[in-house]
Amino acid sequence: MTDATTLVLGLGVAGRAVLDALVRREFHVVAVDDAPGGAARQCADRLGVPLVEAPAADAWPRLLCGISEVVMGPGVPDAHPCHAAARAAGVPVVDESDLAARWDDRPRCAVTGTNGKTTVVTLVAEMLERSGIRTLTAGNTDTPLVAAIDDAEVSTFVVEASSFRLGHADMFKASPAGWLNFAPDHLDVHADASAYEAAKARIFEGVARPEDAVANASDSVVMAHAPEGALLFGGVDTPCRVDGEGSSALLIVNDEPLIEVAALMRSLPHDLDNAQAAAALAIRAGASRAACAEALLGFAGLAHRMALVAEIQGVRFVDDSKATTPHATLTAMAGLPGSVLIAGGRNKGVDLAVLGRSRPRAVVAIGEAADEIVEAFAGRCPVHEAASMDEAVALAHEAADGSGTVLLSPGCSSFDWYGSYVERGLDFGRIVRSLDGAEA
Repeated sequence: MTDATTLVLGLGVAGRAVLDALVRREFHVVAVDDAPGGAARQCADRLGVPLVEAPAADAWPRLLCGISEVVMGPGVPDAHPCHAAARAAGVPVVDESDLAARWDDRPRCAVTGTNGKTTVVTLVAEMLERSGIRTLTAGNTDTPLVAAIDDAEVSTFVVEASSFRLGHADMFKASPAGWLNFAPDHLDVHADASAYEAAKARIFEGVARPEDAVANASDSVVMAHAPEGALLFGGVDTPCRVDGEGSSALLIVNDEPLIEVAALMRSLPHDLDNAQAAAALAIRAGASRAACAEALLGFAGLAHRMALVAEIQGVRFVDDSKATTPHATLTAMAGLPGSVLIAGGRNKGVDLAVLGRSRPRAVVAIGEAADEIVEAFAGRCPVHEAASMDEAVALAHEAADGSGTVLLSPGCSSFDWYGSYVERGLDFGRIVRSLDGAEA
């Protein structure tokens, strides 16, 4: 037990897990949340922790009196008054990953990137499990790292490292660690694009050796931060790459053939980048090459990520609801050019005009950002606006005119019409499957 008091800011899933972990370790704790819901209040009540609700900005110097450390929940904006008050008071700000590193020294590897994190984390974990290494995914998943370390049977943790967590960490420690790609995102939370980039770059600060840094050679921002000697993927002559074309193409990892591209269930360009990164990370973390190949052979993709919902009267409907950034939508359109695109939602402070670089057959604009979507594609292709997902699917189906693909790849968050990208994707799927002639 310690006499110091720790302040936990933000009682979302991670914040509540931190609160529970601290109380079990007999820390003195106070919780703060700007808009606590029922789960936050119930957690604080159950643990007997005082909860301060929505303090005024000028209350923070007083709140930090007697506080030894602030554990910042993911998603707390860079502009939150706690940051400035903590700097002025000399109170350290940390992330839950810092606590986990103090309390547990088992190996962990990590993945960040604007897009593809969950897919690569899932693949790495499967590759390690197939190699006989008991593995658990944590971080920006359903399981915060401070909760994951309670599982004594786990040998290795695979951490999905969001910019929120990286930016708040005192010292992020994971080796190996991979950075998949970079594009502006979360500018409604980070101060600006430079702050977002700086947060992402922290993925490499805890690698044990330069070659434990796995970096995308085709991304100039990633390469600007990759240490000399990093293990590179995604290039023409990088150690991890695709050699050849068509049916003879091979996935090369560490300059050795791993698997035939034709054998993969997912082989769009971004799928191949994800496969290279995952295998590189898994092998550095102890997986066998055979296990990596087996995992890739059986991988059909994750829900709401370029997932085929149905084919209806010659039109394929694809759910890419997880595409919450323009970069993700551009990647999807590169894999399915000429699709009828359903895009829009709540903009996260980024420039949606870049979506105009894609070449859809037609566009259906939805949500709060519909006007921005219309503007991005004005004069480039037919553009329609829809007031609901039902209307969007109907308009897109009509625009497809009996052939090609209707692609839900919004480029925005879902929080205008839905509670999550999952809800958005499920609603899209429900509507598609209700159309006559649907074939799952």
